[in-house]
Amino acid sequence: MLDQLRTLFSTENTLPVIILNVGVLFIVALLAYYVFRQILGYAAKRLTRSTTAFISTLADPEVIKKIAKILPWIIIQVGITLIPNLAESFVQIVRNIATAMTLLYGMLTISVYLEAITTYFTHKEDMRLRSIKSYVQLAQLAIFILGAICIIAVLINRSPVILLSGLGAMSAITMLVFKDTILSFVAGVQLSSNDTLRVGDWIEMPQVGADGDVIDIALQVVKVQNWDKTVTSIPTWRFMQESFKNWRGMQESGGRRIKRSLYIDISSVGFVAPTQFDHLCHLRVLKGYLADKQVEIDTYNSNLGEDAQMQANRRRLTNLGTFRAYALAYLKSHPRINQTMTCMVRQLAPQAEGIPMEIYCFTNTTAWAEYEGIQGDIFDHLFSVLSEFGLRAYQQPSGHDLSLLAGTMSPAAHETTATAGQP
Repeated sequence: MLDQLRTLFSTENTLPVIILNVGVLFIVALLAYYVFRQILGYAAKRLTRSTTAFISTLADPEVIKKIAKILPWIIIQVGITLIPNLAESFVQIVRNIATAMTLLYGMLTISVYLEAITTYFTHKEDMRLRSIKSYVQLAQLAIFILGAICIIAVLINRSPVILLSGLGAMSAITMLVFKDTILSFVAGVQLSSNDTLRVGDWIEMPQVGADGDVIDIALQVVKVQNWDKTVTSIPTWRFMQESFKNWRGMQESGGRRIKRSLYIDISSVGFVAPTQFDHLCHLRVLKGYLADKQVEIDTYNSNLGEDAQMQANRRRLTNLGTFRAYALAYLKSHPRINQTMTCMVRQLAPQAEGIPMEIYCFTNTTAWAEYEGIQGDIFDHLFSVLSEFGLRAYQQPSGHDLSLLAGTMSPAAHETTATAGQP
């Protein structure tokens, strides 16, 4: 068959015939491209309708275009040798270019296939949180490096082994150039294998100004969308060399911690008077506590004998301790507090600002807005109920307070202040 084709193209040996033959070859290659593209497009549509989502992803139109562009260059590569009376050097140049283009579109096809696979796994529920993008990018990088070496070798008509041996001699320079890429790849493997970081995790990395959700894990960078909607790009290797906080554990636990203190004015702390005790007994959450505590105190004091005459020997309720019990009972009965997790109210060491009364508990939701609302409601209530126990919250004096203390305000200002304080 090859001899018949050579006879067909060698009926005339003039230059116009040679040009005509070369033109026909390129036209045939172009027509083959369009026909092959239509066939692949039709097959892709059928596959998209009748097969799985994975096959449909591989039948992406971009992939079809890249595959279709390989065929015309193969036709040119083979057909140029069938045209008679062409200079050997010209045939070699055309063949080398056609081979190089075949390799180029072959690389692009593989690259697009890998991107399509990445897209498929990104939308797959059980693989959505584990990013394979870094592995795909590394594979693409290796393909393009090897492909570039092969293309250069074809164009200069040399063996790729020669170029590869030269590349080996330049390994030190190669390691220097690709240092960050290698470090990032190793870090990506460790992050993935240890399940340290996933797409969707809320992380904090103050040293780079990152505080938000991870939206992309690539070969060289991890992108974090901060709460102000800015995006911070962090080199992947930094996650293995520097510390960061991952809030995934909190989100998976179903509860978010409240850890905040009320500062009580020390001068307002004292014993509970009988009238105040009767008043506090009307608080629903304290009824059981006060009844049991009163029995315990009365039993203790009755066993003192004559020593009970001295007040310092007797046990008595304090307003601060009673408030602490009230705050704990309030949290225990709160419908938005997670009762399966730690819940306590503790008194910390006194400070210059007063006595810190720390609320330590967990909400039954991890949603940020709901959490802030629950926390705000709890402290609104506790601040408001302090006066029932005869306690005052500590607050540093403002300029207005100092002015009142020094008596520098005019009578009119005092009258205005008093009027403003009335309902």
